[in-house]
Amino acid sequence: MISKEQVLKALGTVQEPDLGKDLVALNMVQDVEIDGNNISFTVVLTTPACPLKELIERDCIKAIHEHVDADANVIVKMTSNVNTNRKDNIVLPGVKNIIMVASGKGGVGKSTVSVNLALGLAQEGASVGLLDADIYGPSVPIMLGIRDERPKMMDVNGKGMIVPIERYGIKAMSIGLLVDEKQAVIWRGPMASSALKQFISDVYWGELDYLVIDLPPGTGDVHLTLVQAVPVTGAVIVSTPQAVAAADAKKAIMMFKQPQINVPILGIVENMAYFTPAELPENKYYIFGKGGAAQMADQFDLPFLGEIPLVQSIREGGDKGIPAVLDDESITQNIFEQLAQNVARNVSLRNANLQPTKVVEIQY
Repeated sequence: MISKEQVLKALGTVQEPDLGKDLVALNMVQDVEIDGNNISFTVVLTTPACPLKELIERDCIKAIHEHVDADANVIVKMTSNVNTNRKDNIVLPGVKNIIMVASGKGGVGKSTVSVNLALGLAQEGASVGLLDADIYGPSVPIMLGIRDERPKMMDVNGKGMIVPIERYGIKAMSIGLLVDEKQAVIWRGPMASSALKQFISDVYWGELDYLVIDLPPGTGDVHLTLVQAVPVTGAVIVSTPQAVAAADAKKAIMMFKQPQINVPILGIVENMAYFTPAELPENKYYIFGKGGAAQMADQFDLPFLGEIPLVQSIREGGDKGIPAVLDDESITQNIFEQLAQNVARNVSLRNANLQPTKVVEIQY
């Protein structure tokens, strides 16, 4: 007779590749059931976007066959419970992880990365929100195809709350949903900061695994307001290969690395890494230079999250409100899916190995 103890002992030899401990020690094995020669159990991953789930499944089956019964019929059920190391529940209590997407300058595709990252995480099975924090140049409503929609209000425990717009399985909020897109938002810094605080305190985000925040360019008021208002899990830096963009991206890195801010950086994305024409998908033309963001990742000892090519379908998808990660015919769909997996992986590592997330307290 096969016992549960035998199964757990065998699975205790299977390492979680990133966290460096075995599945049993990490309490990732649940619901072990044995029926004669049939063995089933559930492996609870730290994120549904885990890029190593197939490897873990194969290792589990191999461990059972090697240590329990070579002829056993092994059924591995994969589920997830997104990890978090937040210690407070005051600000955005239902949000497990807050990811900022930043760049030192405009025009590098930060909003494109933010939208496709959020949707990529959602497609993996996570609950995701997207906050467009670019008060002066909101582009998320266009990219998600919700530019003509307006949020509704609801009562939550006696307080009027804004309900974010839901599209493609994510919740989204932007100043572009509240003002006429033909009008410029002419606000001083304190007004923009006040609006963002409202997006945090007065929007009903509910329960989320990830809230992706699309930051404006630069390193200014909005960035400081947000890190002082919400406990940020980590930041994703977007750059293009060219030297000018990389120089400004370094400033964004140094901002988050300031001792009084100290927000972990989850990695660097190189957007517009090369041009690929649709009719010649194997050809790569390095219009803006080559490898600048990857070199920057090496310089600062940060994860390199991937290269996104400059292709027409990404622009068309953003303009039509159907982002590239949703387009089965786009050559970049898989690239954005891998980006989402890499970001989720680094969030899990950050939560397992670094200090708990907290709101930044800056002394002036």
